[in-house]
Amino acid sequence: MSGIFSESAWLKVWTYRATFLHGLATTVETAVLAIALALAIGIILGLFATGHIRILKVIARIYVEFVQNTPVMLQICFLYYLLAFSGHSIGIIPAGIVSLGIYHGAYMAEVIRAGIESIPKGQFEAARSQGFSYFGEMYYIILPQSIKIILPPMVNQVVNLIKNTSCLYIIGGTDLISLTYSFVTGATTGGAYGPAYLVSGVLFFIICFPLSKLASTWEARLKQRDQRIYTGEGMNNA
Repeated sequence: MSGIFSESAWLKVWTYRATFLHGLATTVETAVLAIALALAIGIILGLFATGHIRILKVIARIYVEFVQNTPVMLQICFLYYLLAFSGHSIGIIPAGIVSLGIYHGAYMAEVIRAGIESIPKGQFEAARSQGFSYFGEMYYIILPQSIKIILPPMVNQVVNLIKNTSCLYIIGGTDLISLTYSFVTGATTGGAYGPAYLVSGVLFFIICFPLSKLASTWEARLKQRDQRIYTGEGMNNA
C-alpha cells in the first residue's frame, strides 16, 4: 500500500484517470461479450444435460467437469498462446472473451440444468401429453417456470465473470487490472501503487456490488414467497 497517503501519488492517478476509465470500458465490453457467449454455451449444454439423448448428456458432463476443474488463468493462457504460436492469433481481448465465455459457460450450464431439474416431473409429462416436442416443452412450459430459480445464481456467475476479467493481465490485456499494472510499473507513472489499485478496486466494486445485492435480494424474496405459499397450503390442508 506504498504511497496511499501521498498527495503526489493521488494527483498522478487523477492526471491519468483516462487510463483507468479506458480499462474499465474494456473490462465491461469484454464481460458483456463473454457473458453472451457463456449464456449461449450454458443454454445448449443445459439442454443437452437434461435431454433424452445419452451421448449429448455425456458430452455436457465431460465439458462441465473438465472446464470447472481447471484454472481459468490456465485456459486463457492455453487458448491465447496456442492460437498465437499456430499463426492464428485472434488478439488478446477476443481470446479473453472466448476463454471466459467457455469457462463460465460450464457454470451457466449447471445453473440451467439445476433449474430445469427442479421443475416437478408432472410438468414434463403434461407437456408431452399435449404433444409438445422437447424444444417446445422447454420453451413454452419448463424454462418459463425455472427462470425464477435460474436467475439469482446466474447473476452471481455474471459477477464472477466480471471479476475474472482481471486474469487477462497474464497475457497483457487492456482491461482495468492490466492497465493498472502498467500504470504502477510505468517509467513516468510508476510508484502510485496504493492509490492506483485502490481506485481499480473501487471501480470493480461499483460494478459488482449492485449485481451481488440484486442476486441476494432476489433469492431472499423467492424464498419468502415460497415460504408464504407453503405456509398457506399447510393452513388450507389443516
